[in-house]
Amino acid sequence: MRITKINGTITQYPPNLSRISGLIICLGYWLAWGYPFAEAEQIPQLGNGLRNGWADQHSIVIWTRTTRHAEMNQKGPDFLQVPASVESVARSGGDPSLYASLQMPPQTQLDEMLGACPGAPGQVRLLYHLEHYPESVRRTPWTSTHADQDHAVQWKLESLTPGKTYRVMVEARPVDGGEVTATCEGAFQTAPGMDQSSELSFCVTTCHDFLRRDGGLEGHQIYVPMQAMRPDFVVHAGDIEYYDKPGPWAWTIELMRFKWGRLFSMPRNRAFYASHTTYFIKDDHDTLRNDCWPGQRYGNVSFEQGVQLFNEEQFPSRNPRYHSIAWGKDLSIWLLEGRDYRSPNTAEDGPSKTILGPDQKAWLKASLSASSATFKLVFTPTPIVGPDRPNKKDNHANAVFAHEGAELRSFFASIPGVILFCGDRHWQYASVDEETGLWEFGCGPGSAKHQLGWKVGDERPQHRFLRVAGGYLTGEVMAMEDGLPRLRLRHRDVYGSPVSEFVFPQ
Repeated sequence: MRITKINGTITQYPPNLSRISGLIICLGYWLAWGYPFAEAEQIPQLGNGLRNGWADQHSIVIWTRTTRHAEMNQKGPDFLQVPASVESVARSGGDPSLYASLQMPPQTQLDEMLGACPGAPGQVRLLYHLEHYPESVRRTPWTSTHADQDHAVQWKLESLTPGKTYRVMVEARPVDGGEVTATCEGAFQTAPGMDQSSELSFCVTTCHDFLRRDGGLEGHQIYVPMQAMRPDFVVHAGDIEYYDKPGPWAWTIELMRFKWGRLFSMPRNRAFYASHTTYFIKDDHDTLRNDCWPGQRYGNVSFEQGVQLFNEEQFPSRNPRYHSIAWGKDLSIWLLEGRDYRSPNTAEDGPSKTILGPDQKAWLKASLSASSATFKLVFTPTPIVGPDRPNKKDNHANAVFAHEGAELRSFFASIPGVILFCGDRHWQYASVDEETGLWEFGCGPGSAKHQLGWKVGDERPQHRFLRVAGGYLTGEVMAMEDGLPRLRLRHRDVYGSPVSEFVFPQ
């Protein structure tokens, strides 16, 4: 996807974008499926709101998508319950349309299904300014959206001020110009300067999808307490959506796009991500399918197409997708890419077998070794310490990638202040590697309907905390009277109540 870089001149603009604090209001005409006057809705709308990624002290990437309606379809039929084996039936038929039609009621179109939020052509522009300074608003040129990119658009904003909150607004209008048909407001925060000590908070989550949401069509329950907390940043550590789960099985690019449009048109999800600085990491289920690697296919989608869809179309883009960002003097974060460079699970283990790839691993070791941050937080889509189930084959905590796992645990333990955070696992835990003393925190699935895979009470020697239930993880950097910072980590349930607490340094 083409990203427009914005580093423009400050201009005057009438709207007061700062009148809303921390919440998104999607305006337009408040029309959606099922409303008696829905036929009056003007196109395009902004049913997926906006979201951001890759924020540092001076830049961020903003994403939006023009849609046919302001809200998802809440009254359409649900998908048929068909087994995964139907994929082979569709493949033998040689007609790609069968991948969708075999999962839907007869004579039904994909755009008519429950949760549909189809795209529509239009033009968009972005307005943004420092909070409390609406007179300094900057605005981008109008940009057209196109079907070959799912009507999604991105902007990279540069020359931002460190440690500040910005208000943003997306405007949409018809492809041939004319009056604005919809607006959507939100916010983001830049990272504080690397010489600045500051108190801050963050959240970590993983494992979301529409099928196992726990808040109905409003979205996931965790976004209610997370919204109230107003964290400085959020890390979604992967498995944001599941292509390889039914309702529908996403065997085509069209069905994959359907799932993304549906997930982020649920009001809680849409509102939260529009108003918080976020880092999105992908894993197997939102790349292609379970335990996938380069060269594989799922339905009629290749691994490379799945990578392109996530990396360049559906989420804020960056190349490469591994990155380190200092959040002030005391805390720095590392975001790892665990799919794009990996060896096949089936390859023989040894020095050349890798999940990270040689370039990412060299960068990781050099940047961590050079960091002076008190707390060095490494976010990975899959476990490195674990423990994990013995049948899992795609992460560093088990035998399939044992050589690189041991190498990484030894290296991380040699760097003061390193703590690991991972997604992927459907239970919450805190673990310490018995050989190196390295800590790892699994945030747990972001839904009360998504816990699975570990037996309640099965505590291993590595465990310092275990809870087989949904929730999320929070962190707080606190300034203490002795002048030394502390990091407090808490697992929470889906309603925000803390269920564990750890303070570092211990």
